[in-house]
Amino acid sequence: MKIIAFGDIHEDSGNLRLLKSELENADIVIVTGDLTNYNGKNEAGKVIGEIMKYNENILAQLGNLDQPEVNDFLDEKGINLHRNGFIWDDIGIFGVGGSNPTPFRTPTEFSESEIETFLLEGLEKVRETKFKIMVPHVPPKDTKIDVITTGAHVGSQSVRDFILRHKPDISLSGHIHEARGTDKIEGTLIFNAGMFREGGYVIITKKSEGLSAELKILP
Repeated sequence: MKIIAFGDIHEDSGNLRLLKSELENADIVIVTGDLTNYNGKNEAGKVIGEIMKYNENILAQLGNLDQPEVNDFLDEKGINLHRNGFIWDDIGIFGVGGSNPTPFRTPTEFSESEIETFLLEGLEKVRETKFKIMVPHVPPKDTKIDVITTGAHVGSQSVRDFILRHKPDISLSGHIHEARGTDKIEGTLIFNAGMFREGGYVIITKKSEGLSAELKILP
C-alpha cells in the first residue's frame, strides 16, 4: 500500500501535474489542511476536484485558513478527517483540522482542550487497527517542524502530548510553512511537508514489517 500526503495548498494546485504518476499510483491521498486562502466550500471544491482528476481516494480536512463551511463540504463528500477516522486494510487514519490559537485570528482555530477532544474522537474510530497515521494540521510543539522564522515554537502542546500518550506510527502536519521537515517524538515519525507550491509531500509505504515514510521535494 502507498499513501501520498501534502497540504497547505492555498488554492494553488499547479504542482499536481508534476505528481501525476505518484498520485495515480497511490492507494490513498491525504490532504492535511488549508485547501484555501481564507475561503469557503466553492474554492475548496475546486481544489478537491483537481486532485480527483488523478485519484478519487482522498481524505482531507480544513486548515486554519479555511472557513468553517469547508468542514461541512468535506463531510458531505464523505472524506473529512477532522474529528474522524478511516480504516484502510489494517491502517487507521485520523485527524484534527484547524489550529491552536494564533495572533492572526484565522477562520478555524481551536483551544488546546478542543484539539485533544477532537483527536480522541478520531482515534476511537480506528483504535483497533494495527497501524495508525495521525493527521493534525498544526504540528506538535517543540519540534523541528513547528518553528517560525523568529525561532519560536508555535505548535500544539495537545498534539505533542497526544503523540506521547497514544504513540501513532506516523504524524502528518502542515501549517508552519517555513518549518518543512521531519522529526521524531519517541517512536513516532512526524512530518511537515510545507506549502504545496514549494513542492513538499510525504510518501508512506506499507510493507510486511510495517510503515515507512519519506519527505520528498519536487525538483
